[in-house]
Amino acid sequence: MSPAVIARVQILLDRANFSPGEIDAKDGENFKKAIHAFAEAYGLPSKAGLTKEIWIKLTEVASEPAVTEYQITEDDIKGPFVPGLPSKMEDMKDLPSLPYTSAAEALAEKFHMSEELLRKLNAESSFDRAGETIIVANVLAHEAPSKAVRLEIAKGAQELRVFDGQNNIIAFYPATVGSDEKPSPSGTLKVTNIQPNPTYRYNPKYRFKGVSATQPFTIKPGPNNPVGIVWIGMAAEGFGIHGTPDPAKVSKAESHGCIRLTNWDADDLSKG
Repeated sequence: MSPAVIARVQILLDRANFSPGEIDAKDGENFKKAIHAFAEAYGLPSKAGLTKEIWIKLTEVASEPAVTEYQITEDDIKGPFVPGLPSKMEDMKDLPSLPYTSAAEALAEKFHMSEELLRKLNAESSFDRAGETIIVANVLAHEAPSKAVRLEIAKGAQELRVFDGQNNIIAFYPATVGSDEKPSPSGTLKVTNIQPNPTYRYNPKYRFKGVSATQPFTIKPGPNNPVGIVWIGMAAEGFGIHGTPDPAKVSKAESHGCIRLTNWDADDLSKG
């Protein structure tokens, strides 16, 4: 498949609530997993990748054009933006917030895209002028899944599935699920709280790799906070589902035991 076809399928999957993670026009594992989950949900053969039957069903479920024009607003460019944010948690604790690093990063997340793809589609744009029209993934009309009664998180597959009361899959998200060093808990857990724009609290007893602090500290809210824009707490101390400042690494890296989704997928899940 060409990058243009892949991008279109990714956008349709996103709008159908079967997230490919970051829309990047690349034939990666998250893309393949989303196709497989969508096919399963609609009773279609799911072992052959994108088939004609899957394509027809996708275009029925998510029929709007894949890309659209968008006019940059004053809100999009007002910031604050902080380029060069630190990567280590301990270096973040004294910052007043963890905002986006640029308007381009903010716009990419708004439209569920990689910044690389956003820039390729708008090679002449600097993304810093209100009123400028750019080409983006057509995902703003997408609605979060409704009537969710159960979540199923697969450690090995690195994915999260959402089910309704009739045990139908109504949403799918690629996820980073723990690590060998800090595995996620197993079993059945209840969601205990949902917190938008969370403050991150580090406890030294977590003993995260690369963190040497011996005293607790907090990191202020923001999309580049270690837990992103949403925290979904579970009935296990320090464990939850949350966003991430690095959507490209979802299901491709390790976590400190929690379940990481892209910021927009975590936000969708919190509203379902």
